[in-house]
Parts: sequence; structure tokens; C-alpha cells
Amino acid sequence: MPGEALRRPRFAAKWLCTQSSVTPHLTCRTPPSLQADHYGSSEIIFGQFRQNLPHPESVVGATKWCVFRPTNPTRAVVEAAVQERLDRMQAQRVDLLQFHWQDYSDKGYLTALRYLQDLQAEGKIATIGLCNFDTIRTDEICTELGPGSIVSNQIQFSLIDTRPLHGMADVCGKHGIKLLTYGTLCGGFLADKWFHKAEPDLYSGNLTPSQRKYLDMILKAWGDWSLFQSLLSVLRDIGDRHGGVSIANVATRWVLDHPCVGAVIIGARMGLSEHTDDNQKVFALQLTNADKAAIEVVLERSNGRRLITTIGDCGAEYR
Repeated sequence: MPGEALRRPRFAAKWLCTQSSVTPHLTCRTPPSLQADHYGSSEIIFGQFRQNLPHPESVVGATKWCVFRPTNPTRAVVEAAVQERLDRMQAQRVDLLQFHWQDYSDKGYLTALRYLQDLQAEGKIATIGLCNFDTIRTDEICTELGPGSIVSNQIQFSLIDTRPLHGMADVCGKHGIKLLTYGTLCGGFLADKWFHKAEPDLYSGNLTPSQRKYLDMILKAWGDWSLFQSLLSVLRDIGDRHGGVSIANVATRWVLDHPCVGAVIIGARMGLSEHTDDNQKVFALQLTNADKAAIEVVLERSNGRRLITTIGDCGAEYR
């Protein structure tokens, strides 16, 4: 991953990752490969699946080590966490280990990362990334650990949540790292399915927890449903000008077009909501300056640029 331009969307299969449901995705340009230590049995399922492939090494496995509670990151603690990832994924090496640390007041995250570097030198980790670190801490970590030490930071970034453009993008350029972005489609709200639809009840049983989170941001922080419909209308017009591509394609391409972005993580519920073929259209889509200007007209009417002050920097909502 170091030195590579991570310009392609990465399609994540976190749940229901069965042989029959995932195999079709392996014909895509980017196979499903994102796990985490707290995503239930996702690492185990992925490891079993990958080992049954003719060429297991062809599928890159990214996972996380997330420290949510006060922890003394001794060498033994860090090594045990990494070994658990390896055992669950049936791997000799973690292709990308993304690290999350909950409490910024505890500088133990620097100690933990230095031990991760040691394990990387020993061949147990290929590359190290961050997860939901803010601008200040990302800059601090990259400066302390040295050039090339960190390759990515996984954070939320979308047409609704543009906080990465307020400092994080500059840090990415300074240290040569890329953002792996989630929430790019706001739990599926940035899609044709919601165009010309009435505002949903935030507490409706028809919404997933993820959708409630993003709808709450749209209605209470970004703007209102009417303005959101205006955004969907602009995205639909742009899609029509480009051969009828979906609203989701346009929203994804907009995020990918930022130099700080290496890949987007598109959620998939295997057998329920996959959109594999539609997602592939993102690769051929090229937004024009006029397209981006039309989008910006709507964004300027929103509170999106002020989320950095109302919510906080990237990842603040999880702390």
C-alpha cells in the first residue's frame, strides 16, 4: 500500500459473508475485505472464505484493533491483539491494520503504535493505518513515527459530512497518507431510493441504526429534508447527463475526486442490498467542473461547512 494511489472504491462485506453471497463480488475490481476486532465474527468468516479461494493471496484483508477502554499498551498486550487478528483471519500477516484509540488524554496510543511498528518490521503487519483519529492527533502520530509509518486514516466523509476538508486533507498531503472513507452514502440516503420521498420518521422501525444516525445528522446538523431533496435533485440531474448513472454513483465519485481520498467503503448486506454492478459504474464516471459547481450551490445553503464546530473534528462523535 505505501506509494500506491488508492483511488478505487473498496466494497466492504462485514455481515452475511457466505460462500454463495460473496463469490460474485470476486469478479469485481475490488473484492470485499474489511473487518474489525469488534465486528462480531467477520474476521473468522473472512479468513475461512479466503482460505477456500484458489489464490487466497489475491484478496487483501484489512481489519482493526480498537482500544475503547483504558489500556496499558505493553509489548505483550499489543502483540496479543495482533496475533488474535492473525489467528481469526487465518493469516501470517495483516495486510492493513487500522488502529483506533478512544482516549486522547492518554498518550498510550503513541506507545501502542511504536510496538505495532516493531511487529510490522517482524513481518506480522504489512501496513498500519488509523481509524477515526482527528487532525491534530493524525499529524502528531505521523510526525512522531516518521515518514511512511502511517498509510491511511479511516473516517467519515460525504456530501453531507465534509469535515475532512477542514485540516485533515492538508495533513494527508503533508504526510502522504490517504483517507479510507465511510458514510459516503449516509447509510443509503444518498440514493435514488429516497428521491421524491417524504421525510421518514427518525424512530421508524423500518430504519436501520446506521440510517437513524445519518438521518439525524441530515435533519439536525446539516439542514432539513427539503434541502436534502434539493441535493438529490441535483445529483439526479448530473447522473442523467452522464448516461443515467445513479445518485449513489455521483455521490461516491464526488468523494473520490478529492486528492486526500484513497478509497471509499461502500456498505453491503449480502443477499439484501449489494448494488455490486451499479458500484462498478463509478470507475468510468468523470464529474465536470459544472457538475461540481452545481453541487456546491446546494452545499453552500447547508450547515455542512459548520459541522466541524457543531460536531467537532473527524471522529469526535465517537468520543
